[in-house]
Amino acid sequence: MKTLRYLLPLLVGTLIFTACGYHNPNVYSGPDKAIFMAEWKNRTSEMGLDPEIYRTLTRWFQYSKSISTVRVKEGADLVLAGEIVSIELPSLSYGAGNVATEVKVRLRVRYILKEIATGKIILEVGDETWTEEYLVSANSSQNLDNEAAALDKIVENLSQKIYQRTVAELPKL
Repeated sequence: MKTLRYLLPLLVGTLIFTACGYHNPNVYSGPDKAIFMAEWKNRTSEMGLDPEIYRTLTRWFQYSKSISTVRVKEGADLVLAGEIVSIELPSLSYGAGNVATEVKVRLRVRYILKEIATGKIILEVGDETWTEEYLVSANSSQNLDNEAAALDKIVENLSQKIYQRTVAELPKL
């Protein structure tokens, strides 16, 4: 009887959420769509950034069972292409001896999502800048790790935003 007393509110809450038609806006559940993701062009000297964006985007699109990413354009419904325009590392603050203590990674990108059959542009971002700060230390190895962590965070946030924008636009097709 005690168990029922604790489970009853949970059961009622579950029924209310399902009855009111709640759905997660970050998950696409419409007709199946295949997205051909072209390799991003990398105009920077930062090696490995383009495949990292590809992997992170692929992981995000796996959240929706109705969306699949494909490596070939044939049979795909949409094409997602992007370009890493630039990367900058301007210093933000300086400490004793005029030595940088904090750096901001600034990554500029552009991308487009297009329906293949009609050529209709679903999403186009011509210039977007992402930034993330990191601390600088006397240890150069630690600085490289901090920079990599800042770039990883940018890539994760960028991929999430592209995924969420895509999921928001797909039902409009």
